[in-house]
Amino acid sequence: MTERTDLGPEDQKIVTLARSARARNGVPEGAAVRDETGRTYVAGTVSLASLQLSALRTAVAMAVASGAESLEAAAVVSGEGALAAEDLAAVRDLGGAGTPVFLAGPDGEVRQTAVAG
Repeated sequence: MTERTDLGPEDQKIVTLARSARARNGVPEGAAVRDETGRTYVAGTVSLASLQLSALRTAVAMAVASGAESLEAAAVVSGEGALAAEDLAAVRDLGGAGTPVFLAGPDGEVRQTAVAG
């Protein structure tokens, strides 16, 4: 993973959407993904007695359920210092091994960029 501060406007948009989801829903993480057509899917952490999903896995599931065939990029806003292997695997499954995943802090500052592979 590397430091990343030079995001383009479309990548900055998914970071902003992820940050908004986290704040609006009062959840530990917010996430957003962009599919191959430019559509975005935004989600927060799901924490039910019978279902536990990270925000990123929820956003990927929303994209799949809506018919997305691939992902261009993903973003997570979290207080955590690293992305979970399961989250990267979900992005890789839909977007491929080279899909960028941006990890931002609660302030929206991107602290790391990983590739899903």
